[in-house]
Amino acid sequence: MNAELNRKTAIKEVLPTAFGYIGIGIAFGIVSKAAGLSALQAGLMSLIAYGGSAQFIIVSMLLVHSPIISIITAAFLVNSRMILMSLVTAKYFKNDSMLHNILIGSLLTDESFALAMNKLNYTNNKLNFAWFDTANWFAYFVWFFSSVLGALVGNFIENPTNLGIDFALVAMFIGLLYLQMISDKSLKLSLQLLVVVATFILVYLGLIFIPSNLLIIIITLLECAVGMVLKHVFF
Repeated sequence: MNAELNRKTAIKEVLPTAFGYIGIGIAFGIVSKAAGLSALQAGLMSLIAYGGSAQFIIVSMLLVHSPIISIITAAFLVNSRMILMSLVTAKYFKNDSMLHNILIGSLLTDESFALAMNKLNYTNNKLNFAWFDTANWFAYFVWFFSSVLGALVGNFIENPTNLGIDFALVAMFIGLLYLQMISDKSLKLSLQLLVVVATFILVYLGLIFIPSNLLIIIITLLECAVGMVLKHVFF
């Protein structure tokens, strides 16, 4: 990464994330095909819903014939973390138009958010629409085409879980976490590791007491508070 905030730079910097999207998108397409969806249906879901974890949940709930209201509620709860991420990114676009803010917020994902937070380490804490918009659209279309390709490949795979593709999403987030930790020089590595350990503990305990659909959003809020306390009290 570098300090430039233009569309050409955005394409170069989003490429590693896009390659990750290919693997996960193909995995989603294969799972969708196994659930009875066509390549067209899988592609449309990627264009309209556009949420990796939410789409996997939608497909799994369709497979067990869950009520439509339950599917909508589950997808909303899983993706509700985007509200928090949008609040974080909004402050960098206060001088941009409402349309620009809507475009950025609508195509924001975990990966593009992580990429943007990493970019801040090189740009003196600045972002602009051209860079973010390009990164978002590039990832969006890569995800769409990968989903369609996965659904087509799914015609030749009987049991997707035998290939371990259900771990693709987890592996991508591990990679993004590693890149964020080694590039963010404003925080001590010991603090970041401590926050990661605290997150593991909270998730483990949360799985016991918190419904899975609410787990991500609740743990995110709790971990923000824990990180703030650790930083200001002990570091």
